Amino acid sequence: MNASVLPLNNTTPLCYSINRPPFNYNHTIASAHFSAVFGALGLISNLIAFVVLLKSFQQTHSRSRSFFLIFLGGLVVTDFMGLLVTGSIVVSFHVTRFNWREIDPNCHFCNFMGMSMVFYGLCPLLLSASMALERFIGINHPFAHSTSMPKRRTISMVLMVWFIAGCIALLPLTGLGSYHIQMPGSWCFFNISSKGNDLVFSLLFSLVGLSSITMSFLLNTVSVVTLIKVCCGQDSNQRRRDYEVEMMVQLILIMVIGSASWCPLLVFIAQTVLSGANVKVEYLLLWIRLATWNQILDPWVYILFRRAVLKRIYPRFNWSRGSIMTLYPSLSDTIRREGVSRPCHHKSSGPHNQTTPQLQPNHAHPVAS
Repeated sequence: MNASVLPLNNTTPLCYSINRPPFNYNHTIASAHFSAVFGALGLISNLIAFVVLLKSFQQTHSRSRSFFLIFLGGLVVTDFMGLLVTGSIVVSFHVTRFNWREIDPNCHFCNFMGMSMVFYGLCPLLLSASMALERFIGINHPFAHSTSMPKRRTISMVLMVWFIAGCIALLPLTGLGSYHIQMPGSWCFFNISSKGNDLVFSLLFSLVGLSSITMSFLLNTVSVVTLIKVCCGQDSNQRRRDYEVEMMVQLILIMVIGSASWCPLLVFIAQTVLSGANVKVEYLLLWIRLATWNQILDPWVYILFRRAVLKRIYPRFNWSRGSIMTLYPSLSDTIRREGVSRPCHHKSSGPHNQTTPQLQPNHAHPVAS
């Protein structure tokens, strides 16, 4: 997979200054089939997941559930577009074996693919961290969440994640880092180097990804502990809340898949640039392919781990319709009347607690968080 020897001069575009096509690469038909099959599988999976999420969004009456579905919808759209954009370029190369220097003499196409790789790589990790933050607030501070989190703000958070990832992807075009053709010539990515601005951008990409994974882990851990206390404490039959269980199961699986898919590549980039070693192409290709599995496996979390499926797997679980806000019946009642601004705990004693009706799990108020 060595690049052919071509004279390097001042007119050589930056993206071809390190690896210069065409490459001495023994192309096989299996490469095209492998890329096409996995690309098609990922696209179909995300389309199915989008339909499932759309139906769930139309049927849900829980505000916290609708917030979570908006984040999931953003993640599905991101994964679908990432596979569509990058996969179509890779498959086209394997089928036609086009020469990048001929079709893209000014590096515009290569820069576009490099930006796409960075953008669609960081978005799922950042969205996962945002979802973990939303669930942390929804489970640990349900009253504040239900009264101060409109749907427009959730949509704005998804757009903000896309904006941040887009700004990071644009940095190499401003001189902080650089995009280059990568062996075997089917894709472009930023230059992983321990020199100058390439070092800064490599560390930025790696640290943003690892920080997102760490944030997701910490927030999800606290949320799970809180949810276990709620579900397994006193009166556990009344405290099991299917929406929170479903969302946390999905979120934990998204975090596990994202961590297993991306951590090897992110750690590999950080180790390479900090040690000053040369990039090992075989490892880079291996970890990039592993990261691609994130976009293929994510949608199956939404498809398989839904309440309708979980009920069949574990029918003895008390799948009551409600949310964590129904743990505070006085608070839920006051939100329904829209007359007060602070919660009253259902364990408090007194006349008010005796006259306040106990909300049953199957009658949770729709605005509950």
